[in-house]
Amino acid sequence: MALRLSPHMTVMQNAVQKAAKRLLRDFAEVEQLQVSVKGPGDFVSQADMRAEQTIREELAKARPGYAFLMEESGAEGGDNWAWRWVIDPLDGTTNFLHGIPHWAISIGLERRLPDGTSEVQCALVYNPAAAEMFWAEKGIGAFLNDRRMRVSARRNINEALFATGIPFAAVKPANRLAFARTLGTLMPQVAGIRRFGAAALDLAWVAAGRYDGFWELGLHPWDYNAGLLIVREAGGYCTDPYGHDPRTNGDVVAANPIMHPLLCDAVKDGLAASGRQAP
Repeated sequence: MALRLSPHMTVMQNAVQKAAKRLLRDFAEVEQLQVSVKGPGDFVSQADMRAEQTIREELAKARPGYAFLMEESGAEGGDNWAWRWVIDPLDGTTNFLHGIPHWAISIGLERRLPDGTSEVQCALVYNPAAAEMFWAEKGIGAFLNDRRMRVSARRNINEALFATGIPFAAVKPANRLAFARTLGTLMPQVAGIRRFGAAALDLAWVAAGRYDGFWELGLHPWDYNAGLLIVREAGGYCTDPYGHDPRTNGDVVAANPIMHPLLCDAVKDGLAASGRQAP
């Protein structure tokens, strides 16, 4: 029996599926663009912007008055919002650019609480190339298409498969040093570490039990906002390395309940080696 979606989730899924149709057509053309004189960079940027515009239009039409935080266009709707969409129209742009079918659309919906804080109420991460819709609603659970998801049950770190994002040139030197230390700590202990290049999908795969954990430092809200709720609703933990809300600093550690403290300890050790003080 098909799951009954809430009005919010129905709106979100309809919006991403509309944007995905154009992104898939664009993705099919990337291989030809690789050999063009102009190159594919501008093309992918335009695809990104078109997808964001489509999603924004669909969401604004369905829920006028909701604010937006978007990767490409920034914030819209003022600071006193009651509800806010957090959107990454194309997470894994480099994969998309190289014809690798591992990229996603990510949307989280935040609600303002009476104390002024906010919480993520609804979330989805959609990989059109694989036809996989990862989604969750607070208190309802996490799902892959129509199937309920749970984080992995692995208890031994030597059996664990972790994911991460390898820092590149634009990343702060301290974060590069912290990553190197954490990687050096974990590599001799685990079954493997993967870098697939799309943080939203990394978090969704933790929720699905494909990875036992994920960490990355300095992410943007649209990278992890949806994944945060999806992991938690699948029975996992998603915090910063010190157990706080990762939305305060963009440092994300997500894992099943057994692996989470072990992964946090390794990331904290890396941060200490880089000179960062614990909060």
